[in-house]
Amino acid sequence: MQPSAPRYSERLTAPRSWWLVTALVGISGALVTLPLGTLPMLGGLIGATALAGALVSSYGSARIRVVAGSLVAGDARIPASALGTPEVLDPEEARAWRSHKADPRAFMLLRSYVPTAVRIEVTDPADPTPYVYLSTRHPQELVAALTAVQTA
Repeated sequence: MQPSAPRYSERLTAPRSWWLVTALVGISGALVTLPLGTLPMLGGLIGATALAGALVSSYGSARIRVVAGSLVAGDARIPASALGTPEVLDPEEARAWRSHKADPRAFMLLRSYVPTAVRIEVTDPADPTPYVYLSTRHPQELVAALTAVQTA
């Protein structure tokens, strides 16, 4: 495998039900502008649907990748050498770590609609971040990719 090829890549896309809500927001936009006439109604339908779609799409565009000896999660790029052993969190444990066990200094890329997660201690003494919490649909694959990069 090439050093620059991603060992793991995942996009935390929004659930299908959110796209249904996007369509309903568009219909609402059309109904609000209906008294103004047919053309404004079409403008309301298109504008509200486009705006809601852009919001859902941007929220669901978060990516997690393990590439070139680093973990890239959202805007963060963390070298694998600065990370400890990754821990797979089942849905119950993931809920606990994103609520009552959460540390406000932690880096969290979480999506509540993704039930499982991975938690990784940050071992860099110069970094005040205690751990990284990542929502992921494939926690075992992410842990395997991180472990492979850390041992390489």
